[in-house]
Amino acid sequence: MMIGSEPTSPESAFDYRRPSVVLGLLALLLHLLANGHYGYFRDELYFIVCGRHPAFGYVDQPPLVPLLAAAAYWLSGGVLVLFRLLPALAHAATVALTAEFTKVLGGRRYAQWLAGLCLLIAPYFLLSGVIFTTDMFQALGWLGIVWMLVRLEQTQERHWWLLIGLSTGLVLQSKYAIAFFVVALIIGLLATPQRRIFLRPWVYVAALIASVMILPNVLWQEAHHWPFLQLAQDGVHGKNKVLSPLAFFEQQAFLMGPLGLLAALCGLWAGAIRPAFATARAVAIAWVILFVTFDGLHGKSYYLAPLYPALVALGAQRLEAWFRGIRPRALLLGAVSLAGCLTMPLALPILPVTLLIPYMRTLGIMPSSGERLKLGALPQFYADMFGWRQMAAKVAKVYWSLPPRERAHAVFFGNNYGEAAAIDVFGRPLGLPPAISGHNNYYLWGPRGHTGRVIIIIGGSPKKYATLFHSYQVAGFITARYAMPYETDRPIYVLRGMKIPLERYWPKVKKYI
Repeated sequence: MMIGSEPTSPESAFDYRRPSVVLGLLALLLHLLANGHYGYFRDELYFIVCGRHPAFGYVDQPPLVPLLAAAAYWLSGGVLVLFRLLPALAHAATVALTAEFTKVLGGRRYAQWLAGLCLLIAPYFLLSGVIFTTDMFQALGWLGIVWMLVRLEQTQERHWWLLIGLSTGLVLQSKYAIAFFVVALIIGLLATPQRRIFLRPWVYVAALIASVMILPNVLWQEAHHWPFLQLAQDGVHGKNKVLSPLAFFEQQAFLMGPLGLLAALCGLWAGAIRPAFATARAVAIAWVILFVTFDGLHGKSYYLAPLYPALVALGAQRLEAWFRGIRPRALLLGAVSLAGCLTMPLALPILPVTLLIPYMRTLGIMPSSGERLKLGALPQFYADMFGWRQMAAKVAKVYWSLPPRERAHAVFFGNNYGEAAAIDVFGRPLGLPPAISGHNNYYLWGPRGHTGRVIIIIGGSPKKYATLFHSYQVAGFITARYAMPYETDRPIYVLRGMKIPLERYWPKVKKYI
């Protein structure tokens, strides 16, 4: 019998009484009710377009999520809640598996309920279940590796190494961030008695499996002169906000909620002080290493979040031991639930936006984007769900107002991948040709045969246009009330007669950020 396990009859994996089943299904239900509100997020549109251009890699991410996004958009018929079914399932699975991992660690029913509930209502994890992004598999991947290392300690069965290698390679196909976690975890394991595993060949078999899986993407990056590293340097040297260690820590409280972070900190303490498993101490060490690394590199505060399911599971087990009476246990669960309900609209689009804005003002909370961007009435992750369809319709109106001779050569140039992707996704049914842009992977796709004879663009400098083109005119205007400030209240220009062939000018539009 596992240490701390309850002497109960064997449970079916689908027993409705299991905390993992109840909380996982509740998470999925919340997303099915809310995920269809507002609109497509900027990055979702970009991933759909990238996935329509299958490759072993892209400027800003590995290939898995774009390929899945394109498939999901096609299968869903453009219905938003169905398109977002995969991130919803990923969040539900994270909630369920955190509760189950708590049981593996020796936590009883109360610890399982507490851990699963913390992950259910944590703002970061709620949002990760809304938006189809490269983050949606991170928590599952990191938790899975920790779980398998614990099972390796318990059973000494070598097949866990094969699963660790496969899991690491698969998650690397969605986001590179897990590489930081693996390195930090290795350092943590070297500081524990588990260092002996590095004297055995199976750990290197796992490393080989992961390396072979990611090799095509590495070769793609090398063939394109490592664009991801160029992009990462911009984040370190200007794009991302610079946060002090205290401010970086304060952001963790918003990501997890204050009580969720408290549970994680209890897990950090439990891992550092007399842990039942060496892996738990390695996880605690890894958190410290990653905190210092991400803050030192000016990374975004949420880069640390995928480690919290494992820490919360450790913390919930310790809190279960400390809170023995029914009343204190009920009070703690009630406090976690109440706090989660209060912050839920900040990460799950359950309120009409006209109610959300005064609600945020009442709470006095405006979630940070982590970047040096001016915000409007909404946080960036919500603001970037507004205005794209309207933008495509306005651009289409300008496009179809052109004389047929000009329209045959006209193309929309996006200032960023959000604008370009909105045209490619929403403009296709309106008869618009594929967009071009210098932003990230759009730069690699080039001008697509366009010479610069007629270009439609939103905003920009008339002075610059007068230098580069023979003529320009304002042909429309973009207004989107809730969009990011730099995406609204701007003119639509038609630029005619580029003085330098677009193909020759193209290197100057490159923008990897």
